[in-house]
This record gives sequence, structure tokens and C-alpha cells, in this order.
Amino acid sequence: MTSLITPIAQFFENAVVFTWDALLELGNLVVPKIKEGHVVPEGRHGFQGKWPEYKRPEEGDSRCCCPALNALANHGILPRDGRNISFKELTDVVRTTYNFAPSFCYFVPKYAANMLHKDYNKDRFDLEEISMHNGIEHDASLTRLDHVFDKDQGKPHMPYVQGLLDSASGKDKAGNVLLTGTDIAGFCAKRRAESTVSNPSFSLALIHRMFSSSNNCTLLTIFGGRYDEIKVFLTEERLLDGWESRVRKVNGLTIAAFNTVVIPVEIRTASKTKALVGEYKANAEQNRA
Repeated sequence: MTSLITPIAQFFENAVVFTWDALLELGNLVVPKIKEGHVVPEGRHGFQGKWPEYKRPEEGDSRCCCPALNALANHGILPRDGRNISFKELTDVVRTTYNFAPSFCYFVPKYAANMLHKDYNKDRFDLEEISMHNGIEHDASLTRLDHVFDKDQGKPHMPYVQGLLDSASGKDKAGNVLLTGTDIAGFCAKRRAESTVSNPSFSLALIHRMFSSSNNCTLLTIFGGRYDEIKVFLTEERLLDGWESRVRKVNGLTIAAFNTVVIPVEIRTASKTKALVGEYKANAEQNRA
């Protein structure tokens, strides 16, 4: 009976979270947006773009596969050593820093707690635990070597980061360079095709493909595709002075709204990947010959 209780309880909890999320999104449709400069609430780190001092991680500090969480630790919004963090603390600071919806900020840390067989309400974790392979972390990341090639997922692989940045093809009305959904889908497809051919233990289940595109799409939503901000964020895992989330909805970025960006990007990525895998395999065979 015990084996049936957890999945059933999880189903009903998810139903509650997604209903809550839908109501938050309805609220976003009728409530005016937050004024620029006030996305982070007054009294919280980052109000009006004033971020705490940035420090690079020191030896022994814990970091993970997620640049957004690492940036929080690098600024001291989470513990600078990245250790002994409560899941509720994570929920709170992700909400106030990046303006994800409360439903999203509960759902993802709760998923991580379940993944680590920990209690969301009571337990604590170190950032590196989030990098458990094929949990939330996955192969063919935009910014990390595959786990089989580098088990330390706490640091970016700069050639990948630069490759992503170099793919930026968009511009806004002021002429600022932008990363577009097409750019991200194209570079992610290259990473998936490359990993398919080069990684002997490559795996990317549907849930990890969705995690992949969700992570990638934060660059389009939270950062608005802005090249200058994304470059600092991905290379240094730092938030620029004056930066605030591009999401100004009063209830934050909901799961429902986020998926309207994520799903089209994932569809384009999957389509491009199929075309590239054959090309990469042919090139690999040619090189071996």
C-alpha cells in the first residue's frame, strides 16, 4: 500500500499546484504590471538593482549545474559557501530575485527535495547535490560538459557558453544584441547532436528534454534575451548592477506562461536535433576513416 500512497499523494499535490498556478496567471492578466525598478520588493536583496557584493566561489564552496542558483550564492543571497540551505529558503529567494511565480518557486524545490529523498519542510542541502546526474541535471547542457566527461557540474564550460553567445542573431529597437528562441533552439540542437555522437552513456528522457528547454528559456523570459546581461550571467554567474528580472507580472512567471515559451523552443530543438544527428554521425565516421 505504501508504494501507492506516494504517487497518489504526488498526483493530488501537483493538481493543487497547477490549479494555484492557473489562478495566479489569471491574476496576471487583470492586475497592472510592476513598475520598473520595483520587481524585487523593497527591503530585499536586489531592490532597484542594488545587488550584494559579488564574490567568486572559493575552494570548498558548493556549486551546482544551475547558473541562477550559483549566482545567488556568489552574491550572498544564498549562503556564499552554497551549503546547508533549506528548501523553503530556496523557494523564497528565487521568488524575490527572479520573479518566478510562487507556484513555480514551490514546485521546483519540492521536486528537488523529492529527487534527493529529503523533506521539503525540514531538510537542508548543499548546491552540489542538485547536480545529481539525470535528476534535474542532464546531458547536452548549454553551459556544462556532460557528466561522463566532467563530474563537477558546478562550473561552466566556456567554449559552450561562448558558442551560445556567438549564435545571438537578434536586436531590439535600440540596437541591443539579443538571443532569440531560434538561436537557443539551434545551439541546443547542436549540443544534443554532439552528445548523442560523442557521449557513450548519453541519455535525454522527455522529462530531461523539458528541463533542458526550461532552463534555456529563462534566458528569454527572466533576461529578455539581452546579450550583455546573459554574457555576465553565464560566464561569471553574476547579476549586473542595475539588473532586474524582465518579468514584471505581479504574480511572477507562472508555470503556465513559462510553458508557452518552453514548448515551442523544445519542438524546434527536437526537430533541428534530428537533422543534425545524421550529419554529426557521418562526420564522426569520416574522421575515423
